[in-house]
Amino acid sequence: MGGRRNRNLFPLAILLLVALFIWLIRVFGQRDGASGSHFQQFRQWAWGDENERAALITTQREACPGAPFILPADGFIGLLYNDPNSPYSRITPHQGIDIFSNTEPGMTPVYAAYDGYVTREPDWRSTLIQRVPDDPLNPGTQIWLYYTHMADKEGDDFIVDSFPPGTRELYVERGTLLGYTGNYNGGALRGVWVHLHFSIVKDNGRGGYANELEFANTLDPSPYLGLPVNYACQAEAVQCGLPAVCTQQ
Repeated sequence: MGGRRNRNLFPLAILLLVALFIWLIRVFGQRDGASGSHFQQFRQWAWGDENERAALITTQREACPGAPFILPADGFIGLLYNDPNSPYSRITPHQGIDIFSNTEPGMTPVYAAYDGYVTREPDWRSTLIQRVPDDPLNPGTQIWLYYTHMADKEGDDFIVDSFPPGTRELYVERGTLLGYTGNYNGGALRGVWVHLHFSIVKDNGRGGYANELEFANTLDPSPYLGLPVNYACQAEAVQCGLPAVCTQQ
């Protein structure tokens, strides 16, 4: 009886494994929408020559018309906000934007996107967070700007000396040099390209910053930058003048 029962359960187990495999591919698959223009740009950045890579770089030293923030670093905005592509997924999409540098670590400057108060926690090797007391798009609300990967893969930082570990509430104006892009990945085996991860983090309701790793705690940077950087409404190019407000999620 036991052997017959096991034989009957075997096809069901196979079906469950196949269903699980399909689900994993859909949720954790590599580049989502491989025929999309942004995917093609990502491939161009990964395998293109210097001229092809240079054509993908966004340089926005001044704020786009009507937008309060400047782009904090020059580079290719390769991972967008709400991006489900690897190493993220549809369940845990990207919480900010990744701006990839066409330089070696420690060479591409990172600037404050807006006026605010910079903090560097004592154990932060590559990260700064900036408190903005009055959200320019939602007056009366406090937000936080998060900048990370400003160190080499060994963890030697590229943050300027003005912000040593333990810095608290140091006021800076928009455009202030904060550091330089790097390829630090917290000691993980998986390497990363040289880039800046930038995100806008909600206040936790107690005057501090919420957990940036949770997507629900972040805001779409598109209207703040005046650039279409939300994956749900990705445009052919990331530049001023294109619709920056995304109504899809």
